[in-house]
Amino acid sequence: MNTQDIIKVRVHDGIVGFLYLGSIGLAEQFAVSWIWVAVAVAFLQIISPVTKFCPVYTILNKFYPDSKPIQNGS
Repeated sequence: MNTQDIIKVRVHDGIVGFLYLGSIGLAEQFAVSWIWVAVAVAFLQIISPVTKFCPVYTILNKFYPDSKPIQNGS
């Protein structure tokens, strides 16, 4: 695994973590319905090994074209 692949995995983890914490914070401050963002992210993470698709990796694969594609659906 080269440096770009490691960076891509770390950026993915940061984005997903931010989505979790952000939705929990918004649910606490404004409306409980924001928790559905965390539920959706969790659902996508649970099914991604089966579907081999992750929306965040799809975007990151375009930002890092010289790296190995991760969770690109193949």
